Amino acid sequence: MRGLSADVRVDGRLEAELTTEPGAVVAVIGPNGAGKTTLLRALAGLVSMTGSVEVDGVSWTRPARLVRDRNVGLVFQDQLLFPHLTAVDNVAFGLRSRGVAGAEAETTARDWLTRFAVAELADRKPGQLSGGQAQRVAIARALAPAPSLLLLDEPFAGLDVGVATALRIELARHLASYDGITLLVTHDALDALTLADTVLVIDDGRVAQYGTPQNVAARPRTDHVARLVGLNVIREHDRFRSFSPSAVTVSLARPEGSARNQWHGTVLSAVTHGDAVRLLVDAGPQLIADVTPGATVELGLVPGREVWVSVKETAISTYA
Repeated sequence: MRGLSADVRVDGRLEAELTTEPGAVVAVIGPNGAGKTTLLRALAGLVSMTGSVEVDGVSWTRPARLVRDRNVGLVFQDQLLFPHLTAVDNVAFGLRSRGVAGAEAETTARDWLTRFAVAELADRKPGQLSGGQAQRVAIARALAPAPSLLLLDEPFAGLDVGVATALRIELARHLASYDGITLLVTHDALDALTLADTVLVIDDGRVAQYGTPQNVAARPRTDHVARLVGLNVIREHDRFRSFSPSAVTVSLARPEGSARNQWHGTVLSAVTHGDAVRLLVDAGPQLIADVTPGATVELGLVPGREVWVSVKETAISTYA
C-alpha cells in the first residue's frame, strides 16, 4: 500500500501501530518518557525493534534496512549538523550520499536554503549560525533528498517564540506540497492544530488515542492531552468526562446542595492566563480552574490554600 504501515515494538518500552496515507502529517504527543522519540528512532532504524515498518509498499524491516538505506529525513531539536561542513554542504550531504553529482547536489541544496530564507548563510558553518538559522538548515537538509518519511523530533524546542512561529509557518507551507509522510513529535498544541491532519497520542509506551486534531482536542483521553488543549478530563470506568476551566467554581466552603461534581483540594499553583488567573488544584484528580483576579485576592487563592471546586453537570461532556 502507499503511505506508512507500522507495527513497532521496542523491548517492552513501546508498542505502537499506525497507518497513514501519503502526504499525511501526524503530530505525536504525550508526556515525557512516553515513547515518542523511541517511535521515531525505531522507524528510522536507529534502535532495535520487532514488528514491521512498510513505506509505500516496501518493507524496511523484512529484511532489516540500515538507516542509510531507508528513504528517511531526520530532524532533531539539537540539529546535529556536521560541524566541519558549511550550511550548503550540510544540505547537499544527503543528496551526494544518494549518488547525486556534486554540482547538481549543490544547486539543489542552495535552492532549499533559499526556500527557508537562509541562502545568504550558505557558506557559514554551524558554529556561526543562530539556533533558528541552524534549525532551518537542518530541516532543509532533511527535505532536500525528497524522503518518503520525514521525522521531526521537537524541531521548535529551545527557539525564541518569534523564531519558532516564523519557522512553523515556513514548514507548514512546505509540508502542504510534500507527498511523503511526516511524523512530528511536539509538546505544543499549536503544532498539532496548525501543522497536523492526524494526532497520535502515546502514553506509557502505548497508543492512547489516534484521530483528527479536532476530535482529539474535543475528546481527550489522557490528562496530558487535556492539559495541552486546556481542558479537565476525568475517567470514570468506561467513559470520559471533560469540562472547561471556566466552568469550574472555586469556593472556600463546601457548595450547598447535592451536586456530586464537587471536590475538596489544595491549590498547587496560580498563574495569569489571559484576563483570568488559572489555578491548578490537587483534588484527587488534578483540576484546572479559571477565576477572576478579584476573586483570587478576595479568597486568598495562593498555593497551599484549601478550596472546594465544583462544576455543573450541564457543563460536562461525556463520551465513551
